[in-house]
Amino acid sequence: MSFSELGLSDKLVRAVAEQGYTTPTPIQAQAIPAILKGGDLLAGAQTGTGKTAGFTLPMLQLLSETAARANGGNAPRGARPNVRALVLTPTRELAAQVEESVRNYGKYLKLRSMVMFGGVGINPQIEALRRGVDIVVATPGRLLDHVAQRTIDLSHVELLVLDEADRMLDMGFIHDIRKVLNVLPPKRQNLLFSATFSDDIRALADRLLDNPASIEVARRNTTAETVAQRVFPVDRERKRELLAHLVRQHDWHQVLVFTRTKHGANRLAEQLTKDGLSALAIHGNKSQSARTRALTEFKAGTLRLLVATDIAARGIDIDQLPHVVNFDLPNVPEDYVHRIGRTGRAGAEGEAISLVCVDEHGLLRDIERLIKRQIEQVLLPGFEVDPSIKAEPIQKGRQQQRGGQPRGNGQGNAGNGGERRQPRAAQGERQEAPRQPRPAQPARGEARNGNAGGSGNAPRTGQGGGRGNGHANSTAKGTAKGTAKGNAQGNAQGNANARGANPRPQQARPAQDNTAAPPARNRRPAPQAALLGGGRKPAH
Repeated sequence: MSFSELGLSDKLVRAVAEQGYTTPTPIQAQAIPAILKGGDLLAGAQTGTGKTAGFTLPMLQLLSETAARANGGNAPRGARPNVRALVLTPTRELAAQVEESVRNYGKYLKLRSMVMFGGVGINPQIEALRRGVDIVVATPGRLLDHVAQRTIDLSHVELLVLDEADRMLDMGFIHDIRKVLNVLPPKRQNLLFSATFSDDIRALADRLLDNPASIEVARRNTTAETVAQRVFPVDRERKRELLAHLVRQHDWHQVLVFTRTKHGANRLAEQLTKDGLSALAIHGNKSQSARTRALTEFKAGTLRLLVATDIAARGIDIDQLPHVVNFDLPNVPEDYVHRIGRTGRAGAEGEAISLVCVDEHGLLRDIERLIKRQIEQVLLPGFEVDPSIKAEPIQKGRQQQRGGQPRGNGQGNAGNGGERRQPRAAQGERQEAPRQPRPAQPARGEARNGNAGGSGNAPRTGQGGGRGNGHANSTAKGTAKGTAKGNAQGNAQGNANARGANPRPQQARPAQDNTAAPPARNRRPAPQAALLGGGRKPAH
């Protein structure tokens, strides 16, 4: 079967051929015709099976066919296009990769696209939106920033794609997805693509999709047969030495190395560089320019080892990547499947190596139980395991965060590669060490504007308007001296000493009853799919 037989236009087939593809993969062969019919789709495929092209190609076909109608039919030439397709991804790297595919496959079509994520300035994105785009590929956080600033109009969206939907749920993006759905038109085509077909994904699909076609080209949580998997038992303190030995002995190039934590990625990259092996780390704490540089050098083959955390590696799409190394086994067994799925793509052969110390034996058992096979173990001479070393607790890295509320801030402050908004300080909150309160002064009357670290009037006794955590002292001009006990938004205690030039005697007010209803306990998060509420769209 060829791409032209799937119903794609000659321009798309030509662009695909120029990328070196002649035969569609199983997910493409099934997804492309289903999407071209205009219905919703739930598609599950392992990473590296070509699912990105599986939705970008038919999306481009549909948009090109309806371009004139979508822009008013008789719209003048050069009129600014509306956003008609929206693709949501969990990470910046994946967003960039998807948008690159859109540009490569749509090079002969008169469609405009843009990528939108945090970590970079927002103004160039605003300018691109003003010029008009047909397709937006975005991370949820930065997209909602534009929605809040009213710099994007999503009222014309005809097609919504949720890519890597399983990872979005793991990262807690369900709340952001719900907010995005609320600003989209109800009549649209929805496509949900996922590396796995978990029960949560099916529940999400039940809420979001309308009578969807369902495609699954691989069993749940299985690894590609073309990937050779091996485990090298080793002491924890000799992992780096063993990795360097393997790279040199086998003359490996383009090695993707996974660590459990961002700190571990930095440390390993530095140590490998000192060993004479070119290595860079990529994770959420790295600036966008540093991440882009590392990926560019790695794809070009000038960087030998790329050390990454799980989420930062989402979206790394490198043809013929030969080697993946688990320097640390993941805490979540499913992440093992995602990791080694970076190699052995599209039928090519690959190698997945895991360096396992005594601390990780339990994690290895969980992985083997998940993939339903025992991984071959190789004992390398010179790196024998010391049986006297006892297992130690494993430092936790990424955890599956169910029901969280991450958001991408304006600068894309992503701790682990996704866009996570840090809570903003309350207005007036001081980000510094609290000062010790001064001894209380004898009250002479009421203190005006005696603010305890924030705003509000502080009477001589009772509640003040303190905001923030800790103790805050503020001196305010008023008509008397007083001590305020601020009990406000941040549970702050503030001593407000007010000094006035001409104090006027006032009758002391009675002490205010500071008994208040206890704060409401944190609610238990609702099931993720249930949070979508009325997200299901009506029938076309």
